[in-house]
Amino acid sequence: MRLSAPDPSGAGTADAAGPATPTSALPGTPSRRTAAVLGHPIGHSMSPPMHTAAYRVLEVAVDYRAIDTTVEQLDDVLARVRAEDGWTGLSVTMPLKAGTAERVDRLSGRAEALGVVNTVTMSGPTGARELTGHNTDVAGIVNAVTHAGAGSGLRGAILGGGGTATAAVAAMADLDAREVDVFVRDSSRAANVRRVGRRLGVELTFCDWDDAVDRLTEADLVVATLPPRGADGLAAAMDQAHTPVRPGAVLLDAAYDPWPSALADHWARAGGVIVPGLEMLLYQAVEQVRLFVPDRFVAGAPVGTDETTLVDAMCDAVGLPRRG
Repeated sequence: MRLSAPDPSGAGTADAAGPATPTSALPGTPSRRTAAVLGHPIGHSMSPPMHTAAYRVLEVAVDYRAIDTTVEQLDDVLARVRAEDGWTGLSVTMPLKAGTAERVDRLSGRAEALGVVNTVTMSGPTGARELTGHNTDVAGIVNAVTHAGAGSGLRGAILGGGGTATAAVAAMADLDAREVDVFVRDSSRAANVRRVGRRLGVELTFCDWDDAVDRLTEADLVVATLPPRGADGLAAAMDQAHTPVRPGAVLLDAAYDPWPSALADHWARAGGVIVPGLEMLLYQAVEQVRLFVPDRFVAGAPVGTDETTLVDAMCDAVGLPRRG
């Protein structure tokens, strides 16, 4: 199984490893490669068990962990990553995606177009390392929703206007969405989403948040990019109004804890298809692994194993169904 990667630049139940244990100490030793996921809060992250499973299959020693990092701490963390030996990559989540894009030395592919990153790689000698920002969220969204049955030429909707929403716009472009509604509480805070839509030629209609109850009935694909429980009020309103959904319409809720979310619960009961954010996390993590240990891939294929075995191991680590 070879996954699609829209960015040519490379862009829950856990197993016994369990959820990440945040640490404030930055690891890194010359004898072992080190990677981490940065964000705040980060204790719920399933990235560490997922990545650890991948590196085990690839037979490469990478110490991957979660580091609780606020926006105010980001400069210090990145400075230490530049200075310390052993670092091979960073995964970046809320609320650091835009701030990290502003702090790396260069942006690659989709990250440059979107102005947000979820992945950082390093090059150059220790003490003078250059950081490159990437965005694998687009590949994560596209692969997750197509796996669930979403096709091309669809009518889309996006809930939210932050960093993940910009990736959702790019995913809609890759899926040749004919029109996309964007629902935000404050459109002035979604300027980057509007800019990305113009740049990628995606027809975006910005709608009042309260209009979502009625307009989501017309969508073939909805990507909810809000924090956990951020759409609970909307779900309650849809329940009260008995809002229908199109048969087979796909909802991807980027928040995967708790699951199912209130919105996903309504969507499934109304006859739609629900996709947990853990699916998006899986597919964007596969692309991150390619970037973090490129020496373990040849022409995009993993060395010593196959893509299905690699992805299935990552699924097993977080309780997702196997792909093989």
